[in-house]
Amino acid sequence: MNLKGKTAIVTGGGRDIGRACVMELAAQGANVAINYFASSAGADSAVAEIQAAGGKAFALQGDMTKEADVKALVSKTVETFGGIDSLIHVTGGILARVKMDEMTMDHWQAVMDVNLTSFVLMVRDCLPHMTEGSSIVGLASQAGRDGGGPGASAYGASKGALMTLTRGLAKELGPKIRVNSLCPGMIDTDFHNIFTKPEVRTHVANVTPLKREGTSEDVAKLAVFLASDDAAFITGTNVDINGGTLFS
Repeated sequence: MNLKGKTAIVTGGGRDIGRACVMELAAQGANVAINYFASSAGADSAVAEIQAAGGKAFALQGDMTKEADVKALVSKTVETFGGIDSLIHVTGGILARVKMDEMTMDHWQAVMDVNLTSFVLMVRDCLPHMTEGSSIVGLASQAGRDGGGPGASAYGASKGALMTLTRGLAKELGPKIRVNSLCPGMIDTDFHNIFTKPEVRTHVANVTPLKREGTSEDVAKLAVFLASDDAAFITGTNVDINGGTLFS
């Protein structure tokens, strides 16, 4: 892959999978616009590392469920780098495990907003600045295929909707722009540090053919490949990356 001279936006780029995507893009020569919500230390250190290596990057705090923050990120990217070649949208989360008999509409809407609405807003506002051959990569989830674990039905539903939106956008935006998403399984991130019991993680790793959890770098390499011209004939896919836990 060679992304020299290309410009990419990574939302949720201050930690874990997002930060790994930032660093992989920069390693391939891309200019990187980094959005973060709360992980300022990770985003700022990524910018410092990239600039020290001779690359170009900036970080901007913002809530990607807010139209004004999305527009500010897109505007700064275009003003700084001249355009947008790739969007890797990592923003998302489970927020909390809530079973249906305890579901509030506030929780339901918050999960839909952070996982789905944020993607819609970013794609919509990036489109006017994307040229022929540009690409969009979303972060869905294995939960979008299997429904997720206990208390994750809202999360699973939001990721399933993102997978369907990926397919629809691929048809709508092709041939100018490719759209794909990833479906990570058990990845060693704060998501599982916070929301998954250690014994569950151990069990999943043990029954996975590759006998381990994935890493943020595993996911980032696939995301950047899909964003690059090396994946020029791939669009509308939701790619599993789970070590063989689930086949689809």
